[in-house]
Amino acid sequence: MSRQYLLRQVAPYGESPVDVLLADGEIAAIGTGLERGDDVVEIDGRGLVLLPGLVDLHTHLREPGREDAETISSGTRAAAMGGFTAVHAMANTTPTQDTAGVVEQVWRLGREAGWVDVHPVGAVTVGLEGERLAELGAMAESQARVRVFSDDGKCVHDPVVMRRALEYVKAFDGVVAQHAQEPRLTEGAQMHEGVVSAELGLAGWPAVAEEAIIARDVLLAEHVGSRLHVCHLSTAGSVEIIRWAKSRGIDVTAEVTPHHLMLTDELARGYDPTFKVNPPLRTMRDVEAVREGLADGTIDIVATDHAPHTREDKDCEWAAAAFGMTGLETALSVVQETMVDTGRLTWRDVARVLSEAPARIGRVDGHGRAIAVGEPANLVLVDPAARRVVNPADQATKSVNSPFRGRELSGCVVSTFLRGRATVLDGASCDWSPLAEGVVRP
Repeated sequence: MSRQYLLRQVAPYGESPVDVLLADGEIAAIGTGLERGDDVVEIDGRGLVLLPGLVDLHTHLREPGREDAETISSGTRAAAMGGFTAVHAMANTTPTQDTAGVVEQVWRLGREAGWVDVHPVGAVTVGLEGERLAELGAMAESQARVRVFSDDGKCVHDPVVMRRALEYVKAFDGVVAQHAQEPRLTEGAQMHEGVVSAELGLAGWPAVAEEAIIARDVLLAEHVGSRLHVCHLSTAGSVEIIRWAKSRGIDVTAEVTPHHLMLTDELARGYDPTFKVNPPLRTMRDVEAVREGLADGTIDIVATDHAPHTREDKDCEWAAAAFGMTGLETALSVVQETMVDTGRLTWRDVARVLSEAPARIGRVDGHGRAIAVGEPANLVLVDPAARRVVNPADQATKSVNSPFRGRELSGCVVSTFLRGRATVLDGASCDWSPLAEGVVRP
């Protein structure tokens, strides 16, 4: 049984303040002047925004196989600190999540950790090799009830294999989440292909390598009548292709990461491998395009692509460094900074792109629901007026490869509730380093 909490004068979706009572894992009452019963923990919510618990469709938890970089326990604790109540764990583990046995192992470890609900993502192909379809049906029928399938980290580059996968998942209302990267166009690529890569002498990752796969796959999805999801969209051209596909009624959804909403390839000039990521940081023109795409609904969700790495894999020369950035504990702040504070999104929109839509795409029960009496108490309390400086050493994730290190960001998570149980309570995640000289302001 979870404790009872009375959230006093909180603002659901940033709107009119009310009292919200959480009891027996649900939202028990909403109103003004609610009476506090015995054994009820009261939280002063004045000035705080109440949102549905966040849902991440794209998280790398590394377990099994790379527990030196992250574990399901540490990664899901980081998720709770960031306001998430459910995450989808990507399939590129060791062994790969390409069988019912492995996805059930990940699912069980998530339940044991208890910080958030963990929904394993099944591999599309055996070993992520892009040749033979994995056990899609068996994973869908397992205890984990897998509905999202992805070879993320690699592209399902063979159009025949991609078509077969799209056809197969229709049987159980699944979705294929594609890492859109034409491998022949990105051999040896180190960063975005453009002016900066030319000046630095680093092999470029052209925008067309992403756009060509997206264009192919939306046509395949239309042909077979299946659901397609595009992972970590990053270019202006990709936004236009998704916009065109939706205008034709193709069942496609797309995500953008927090780092692609804020950062550009100019950060590579210092050769800091923290900023090496796949797909790469793009130009300011691309950043503006993905922000606009998120604002107008072309891009459906924000997903973190939380990719923790050990110091050894990142603290080295650029060419040898691993691709990837952490993001679970800063995602909401980046969205506030880039989209809410600039007037592009409201807090109700934030609930849509960080909770409701990802839960719908991933077919997640009990999450991304309306803040209403009788709904599961999967919620997050946010202080939008707070300012913090990101210090990876203070984060719950085992890894320190945050691209926002040293940046002052808007807002912080005050409390997170999973079925009425507080996984973060009373400002725990607001205890970040104080402002100091040398802070980088976006």
